[in-house]
This record gives sequence, structure tokens and C-alpha cells, in this order.
Amino acid sequence: MNQHISETAQLGKNVSIGFNTVICDNVVIGDDCIIGHNVVIHPFAQIGKGTRIDDNTIIGKKPLSSPRSIFKPPVEMKPAVVGEYCQIGANVIIYAQCVIGDKNLIADLATIRENVSIGTLNIIGRNATIENFVTIGDRNKFETNCYITAYSKVEDYCFIAPCVATSNDNYMGRDKERFNHFKGVTIKTGGRIGVNATILPGKVINEDAMVAGGSLISKDVPPETIVLGSPAKPVGEVAEAQLLKNNLDK
Repeated sequence: MNQHISETAQLGKNVSIGFNTVICDNVVIGDDCIIGHNVVIHPFAQIGKGTRIDDNTIIGKKPLSSPRSIFKPPVEMKPAVVGEYCQIGANVIIYAQCVIGDKNLIADLATIRENVSIGTLNIIGRNATIENFVTIGDRNKFETNCYITAYSKVEDYCFIAPCVATSNDNYMGRDKERFNHFKGVTIKTGGRIGVNATILPGKVINEDAMVAGGSLISKDVPPETIVLGSPAKPVGEVAEAQLLKNNLDK
């Protein structure tokens, strides 16, 4: 079988490894993992037991840096860590210095940048992008093609619909003053954002708030409030039956 498995890699019991896979130095893979074809796992990465990684996926990639890049990655970066019983789809890239908790589903073509922390039981959909320095809690859903900008925070039980776009730079790449004001978005526990909505830099979607599809968020959204429009304005309150406290078992 055409594989490269470093002599210093530590493989648990009952690990299945596909064709053309590269497992680099000091990688640790737990018991009962399934590693697909053409997978690359970079040095010192850790994969928890029972995790499945599909074809053509890369774990622990170091970021590129252009001479024009605002923030330069450190020369030495911590290895990527993937928890137990995760499902990682095909053509996924998980960068170095990224920590992913247990029982997460990361679907095909998703990208998880460096310095990202992800809790447990999240769903990250196809072609979703989670940029660097993002913190994600537990039990969130990120649907297909959504984009979470750098320096954002998503708490627990949030829903991000397809094609949601978030941003962190009000200066649009000009004026050195922008370096003092980079700020991503904050989505607090139970926040929900509808399809194709846009969230401007630094805005907060508060607890149990709902952003209607296609809306432009230019102000913080109050808790348990529905907002709609461009720019979005309050149009009502979230129904009692839809509040998170009444849906935790669903």
C-alpha cells in the first residue's frame, strides 16, 4: 500500500488508513480511527479515538503569509488537535494551532483557520469558512457557504444559515487606523441568523435574537428580538415557543 507513516507516529488500535496518505512525525492517532485516501496529517497533530477523516483532507497545515499580510503567523505553531468521535469530511483543511473538541461534524470543503477553538457537538457545513482567532462554543450549526470572519465569537446553540457573511474591518483595507479597530462579530447563546444575511464589524447578536434572511446588521440586536431589513430594524419578539429554554431537548 502506498503510504508514508513516520516511524515516530503513534497509531492506536484498529486504525484504518487509505492509499497515498501521509502521516508525519510525532502524530498521535487514537483507537478506532478511519483515515481516508490522500490525507495529510502534519507533525505533532493529535487525532482523538473514533474519529473519521475523509479523502484529501489536510490536518495541521501552516498558514501562508504575503508580504502584504497584516498579521504574520509565528514561526513556531502548536499542532492541530482534533477530539474524539469527530467526523471530518473530504477536502477539509484544518490549520495548525486549531483545537477542535469532541463529536464535531465538519463537512466537505470546510476550512478551519489557525488559532480557532471549537467546542463539542457542532455542525460545520459544506464549504463553510471559519477564519483565524475565532472561538466557538457547543452545539452550534453553521450551514453551507457561511463565512465567520476573524476575531469573532460564537457562544452555544447558535444557528448560522447558508451564505451568511460576517466582517471585521470598517476601513475596508485602507488607513493605518484600521489596525486599532479590527473586531469580528459576537453571536451570543441561542442567536439565529437567516440565509444570506450580512453582519457588519463588531456587531453583537444577543441571546435568542433572530436575524431575518437577507438582512444587513449595522447595530447590535437586542435579546429575544426579531430584526429585518437593510439596515435591519426590530419587527417583533421571538415567540415563546421558539426560545432556547423551551427547545433544549430538541
